Amino acid sequence: MAPRFLLHHAPNSRSLGSLWLLEEAGADYELHWHDLQAGTQKRPEYLAVNPAGKMPALVDRGPAGDWNGVVVTEAAAVTAYVADALPGAGLAPALGDPQRAAYHTWLAYGPGVLEPAIADKAFPRGRVASASAVGWPPFEDGVARIQAALGKGPWLLGDRFTAADITIGGLLAWVAQWGMLTPEGNVARYIDALNARPARQRAFEKGSAPP
Repeated sequence: MAPRFLLHHAPNSRSLGSLWLLEEAGADYELHWHDLQAGTQKRPEYLAVNPAGKMPALVDRGPAGDWNGVVVTEAAAVTAYVADALPGAGLAPALGDPQRAAYHTWLAYGPGVLEPAIADKAFPRGRVASASAVGWPPFEDGVARIQAALGKGPWLLGDRFTAADITIGGLLAWVAQWGMLTPEGNVARYIDALNARPARQRAFEKGSAPP
């Protein structure tokens, strides 16, 4: 039987975070490789999977392998989906756990706050938008909020590593890699701890180039 999950993946894309997630979850999966320079993500067969022509897209064949057409797109949605689909991995607080409130907040904080703030920093507007016109603060303020949250423990939820750390930590590590963030204090320690995780290391090794 084919692995439960099939991840459409391209090196140096958002799908690397989804690959890291699958490794953390101990999921049964396979990769479908894409070449962004060749434009394989814009071919009709992939657009039928993800009309946006972006990475990632995750196909779930179901626990028994008999599901058809079950696809999750958008990196944060893939993260939340897999964490809930594989509860034994412990990557999400269970329903009814009060920590689930903070967990969902951080899952949304990545694409809803950090990514737009990163875009503003990388591609500044000709005129600064008023605070009431956008739903996110300056990038530095977003990082300061994370810095404060990490004062309660090594991870965003204290002593517990969750899929939210993949979403937030992966973004911070990425912008630090490109020189848009100089990590300090709790954030520097956080990125170092994330980079030391065996699952993240395996994801980088497996996801860097097709075998």
